Amino acid sequence: MPSKTRSGGSIPDPHNGGVDLVSGCRAFVAVGESGGFTRGAASLGIPQPVASRRIAALEEHLGDRLFDRSARRAHLTPFGRDMLPWAQRLVHLADAMERDADRARLRPVSVAVPDLCRSRDLAELDIQARAQELFLEFRPAPPGRRSELLRGADVRAALVAVPADEATWTVPLGLGSALALRQGAVPLEALRIGRSAKNPHRRVWVQPEDDVPHVRDPLLHLRDRVGLRPGQVSVAESLVSAVATCYGSADLLVCSRAQAAEFGLHWREMAGTNPARGYEISADVGDEAERLRATLSDPIARCVGVERA
Repeated sequence: MPSKTRSGGSIPDPHNGGVDLVSGCRAFVAVGESGGFTRGAASLGIPQPVASRRIAALEEHLGDRLFDRSARRAHLTPFGRDMLPWAQRLVHLADAMERDADRARLRPVSVAVPDLCRSRDLAELDIQARAQELFLEFRPAPPGRRSELLRGADVRAALVAVPADEATWTVPLGLGSALALRQGAVPLEALRIGRSAKNPHRRVWVQPEDDVPHVRDPLLHLRDRVGLRPGQVSVAESLVSAVATCYGSADLLVCSRAQAAEFGLHWREMAGTNPARGYEISADVGDEAERLRATLSDPIARCVGVERA
């Protein structure tokens, strides 16, 4: 049954149980500005009956007729003339909101990542993120700096270093050497300096990415337990300097299997301890971290060096 307007006239039933105010106003403005239902619908790219239904729903919502349908052209009623400027403002605001939403979706999400991530892996992560309409901007940094960038709101998300049992992504660590290593795990006590000057002063270098308590401290405790000198397990100033030192000596580098392969080093596990890097994604907005974790888990794993099954 048709509904009654405030003025007592009946208006068509829109048959949709509700009203989409923006769509109704778009149809109203298009028809009101063009002077015809057919031309107005064409300007919106919708069929004329759809435009008519939307306007009828808007009329029911507002409580009075917007157009006098007795004439051949779509003439605005006095009520329609009063409502048209409001509808135009609402449509303009909706258009502006949609434009801003598009810009917001395209705004890059700045992410602090380990500075050991390879450019190729980051590029593949970027490609897969774009496929999810997510645009990333990478800020390579050591672990402490990544946390600082997130706390200071300089980035929106960060791959932070956490203990392996708290991590989404875990990377086992061992020892890399330019010299061939015996089969099996490397015992650190084999590096003890003997009384003979012929024994080399071998050191184990911890790279800056592993200068975090859950990796560094167990290594220092093991060093003390097996009787190595304090300087025999040290944090390197940079990964490059540590690798260069290992190339020219019998020193060892704490690294992942993938890093050892990248640098052309022999790799073995470490006896007496099982160090591992752990990574978790943190963000200034909780759902953003979950979105990154859920949609980009595999490419993030490649970036941080998780071994493929």
